Order: sequence, then C-alpha cells, then structure tokens
Amino acid sequence: MNIVANWSYPTAVKLGRGRIKELADACKTLGLTKPLLVTDRGLASMAITGHALDVLEEAGLGRAIFSEVDPNPNEKNLEAGIKAFKDGGHDGVVAFGGGSGLDLGKLIAFMAGQTRPVWDFEDIGDWWTRADAAKIAPIVAVPTTAGTGSEVGRAGVLTNSETHVKKIIFHPKLLPGVVICDPELTVGMPKAITAGTGMDAFAHCLEAYCSPFYHPMSGGIALEGMRLVKEFLPRAFKHGQDIEARTNMMAAAAMGAVAFQKGLGAIHSLSHPIGAVYNTHHGMTNGVVMPMVLRFNRPAIEDKIARAAAYLGIEGGFDGFYQYVLSLRAELGVPENLTAMGIAQDRIDELTAMAMEDPSCGGNPVPMTLENTKALFLDCF
Repeated sequence: MNIVANWSYPTAVKLGRGRIKELADACKTLGLTKPLLVTDRGLASMAITGHALDVLEEAGLGRAIFSEVDPNPNEKNLEAGIKAFKDGGHDGVVAFGGGSGLDLGKLIAFMAGQTRPVWDFEDIGDWWTRADAAKIAPIVAVPTTAGTGSEVGRAGVLTNSETHVKKIIFHPKLLPGVVICDPELTVGMPKAITAGTGMDAFAHCLEAYCSPFYHPMSGGIALEGMRLVKEFLPRAFKHGQDIEARTNMMAAAAMGAVAFQKGLGAIHSLSHPIGAVYNTHHGMTNGVVMPMVLRFNRPAIEDKIARAAAYLGIEGGFDGFYQYVLSLRAELGVPENLTAMGIAQDRIDELTAMAMEDPSCGGNPVPMTLENTKALFLDCF
C-alpha cells in the first residue's frame, strides 16, 4: 500500500516515499536561494543526507551542511550553528534528522537574526513576543525518525550546558513552512532508535490525551495517533523495510506533536531532567517511566483511559491498557525501570527539583508536588 498525501495542517506536509526529491522545490516555495542543512554528527556522513544535499546542489541551492549537533543540543551548538549560518550568507534552514537536528536547525533559523539571548524566549507567558519576527529565517523540516514530531512544532528544546536544564524555546514562526515526510529516510533506523522514537510518539499522544486542559481537537488527534502506534510500531520494529508501517509512524509522530498543544505531563517532566543529566535517549526514557506515571495518574484518568482502551480494541479498561503498555515495552526491548537503564538514585533530589521546574509538570492530571514527584521517581527505580 503506497501512501501519498499533501496536508495543510498544521503546516504544509508532503508525505510519501521518495518525496525527498521535492526538497529543492520546498526551499524555493519559501524563497530560499542558499539554505543551510542542519543535522547531527551521526547523520552527516550517511547516504540519505548526501542525497538530500545532492538534490539541493543540482537545483543550484548550494551544498552547505552544519552538523555540530549533540544528542541533547545546547547553547554552544546553537552559537556555532548561528556562526555557520551568518558566515555562509544563508537565507534559511533545512532542519534534517531526528529531534536534535530538527530542534537545533529551527533554533538557528530563529536566533540568527535576534539580538537577545536565547533564554529570553523560553516558553513562559508571552516571552515569545520579545523576538523580532521579521528576522526569523524560513525553515524546511525533513524528519528522519518517527518520534519527536518537531517538524510540525512551534518550539525547540535546548539544554543549558552549565545547569543541565532543558528549556523549551517557543515562537509561532518556529513552525516550519514546509515539511517533507519521506518514510524511505527512516528504514535504516536501528531497532533501538525505532523503539525509542516510537515510544516518544506514543508518549506525546498519551499525555496529550490525558491532559486536563480543554482542547477536544488535540484530544481526538492524540487518540488516533495512539491507534497508529499500536498498529504500526511493532511492524516497523520487526521489519524496518515495511514502508506502510514507516509511513504511518511518521504520521503518528506528527500527530503527537500537534496533539501536545493540549499539554504534556509527568512522563516528560521526569524524562527531561534524566536526559539532561544522564544524556539518555529521550523517547526511550519516556517508555521507561510510562507505566509508573500511569499508576501515579490513575485516580484522575481511569475512566478516560478506559474509553481509549475501547477505541484501541483493548479489553479490560485501565488495567487492560496498562498491561498493553507493559507488553509493548517488552516487545520493543524497553528497560523495565531506571535502574535497568543504568541510572543511579544518588541524584534523585536534584532530578525532582528539575522535574518541578519543567513546564510539562503543569499539564499532569494529578498535581505534582515535591513530595509526590520524589515518590514517583523512587517508583521508577
């Protein structure tokens, strides 16, 4: 089954195998004449990246690449990227890769024309209005994983290299103007990355669905996103060349990021500090803490999860859904807890304090306090 689609929600999305060939046209649509392709170090030398650069070069758009991107990008990566952007005289960014490449590429396009420090644009109140919107460069996003959904997001996550705290930088114009979702770019993902990114997409949908805030459109998208993950993530994990599964997982990832406009919760407020301190894979960390957070939130979400279970064809209400999550984790090789992931308990007070500062905790169905969040962390070990 060959899936091809053009969507205008929440931005222009070109979905389908082989559509990387439309990269130059996407750049020209946004008026780009000299884009900088931003990706991570691991992807920089891979064939899919070389092919993307070929497409740009053959169209007369140059062959510029910046790849000094850490797995959890920080302000030093951003500073180096802005320098490369300015030194090269670039007029836009092709953000290429998983969450790290996409986020940093978007932030380079955002910050290259700003005069204030990036931390002044953290997702707090109306801080985004401090930015000079006219100086934000256009962005084309090309995801090579199916997890973060950053390609359809209006924010980027940046780690402070001194405090190890992850900050969410927000501006409406961080939303890429054109997105190319080509499932052929994801077929080479190792199983562990397929699992981790897939659990990230599922966590986004699950937390958005459970968020207490009122946003029924996002709630509906989250529910269908969970269904796609349930049906297609095991297939993509077992058979990496399954284009139908890869396509649907790219859709699910984008849906998760659209849905979490409704809010995220404790899964993310726990995984963000763990990732910042221990440099763990974000999506895999989400998968590790997911069952514990479900138990923590049960008093507030039991009926809602029962309705989701019915839609997903899972018997047994909340308990059936919980068992499904456990079985999915086992199938994908997700560690049972943080101890199995290699994390020690010696910094639990620090992690708890960081979790309380994370903006995701405000969207958790059960209000988070220092006391119950520390207990939740302990449960995760």
